[in-house]
Amino acid sequence: MVEKLKDAEDRMLESMFQARPIADDGFSRRVVTRIRRRLWVRRLALPIAMLIGGAIAIKPLSQLVVAGSKLLTAVPDGLLEMPVSWLPQMEAAVFGMSLTQMAVLAGMTFAAGVLGTRLLVE
Repeated sequence: MVEKLKDAEDRMLESMFQARPIADDGFSRRVVTRIRRRLWVRRLALPIAMLIGGAIAIKPLSQLVVAGSKLLTAVPDGLLEMPVSWLPQMEAAVFGMSLTQMAVLAGMTFAAGVLGTRLLVE
């Protein structure tokens, strides 16, 4: 369809700019390789940092859990007792959330998904 719409001037312009690629001695290939390498580094940097940070945080986290369990066993039994009516009921938790809060949460989830996909594509 496009070929049928070209007139003589278009064909003359195309013929003026038709040329063989300029020999660059592999420069373009090196630039593309370097860009692709940087993209892979950027894609892998955050997951690797999260894994390393998680590995470093395992020991302090386990110590925190052990200290918390010891603290809970040291608290007198009567102090932690509370009536069942103080606990939130499921209906209140589900129906108590306003539509605005649900819209904000949905928007934040959508934005995080779009940002994550964008980072993966780049």
